[in-house]
Amino acid sequence: MLITATELKSNLGKYLLLAETEDIFITRNGKLVAKLSNPNQDRVEIAKSLFGILPADMTLEEAKEERLTRI
Repeated sequence: MLITATELKSNLGKYLLLAETEDIFITRNGKLVAKLSNPNQDRVEIAKSLFGILPADMTLEEAKEERLTRI
């Protein structure tokens, strides 16, 4: 989403809530000056990408042990 700095100042609460789910790009005098984003978004995306990697019949402890034996 692209908004002006004036719009951000006028509706900060609204954009803080929106930043939880999408990046907010802020412009001043027609130039991009900042980005408001969720600092945890990268962590969420990484966690989502890991779902399904372990076989269903493997426990977390077995996975840890297997990883340690590969090193």
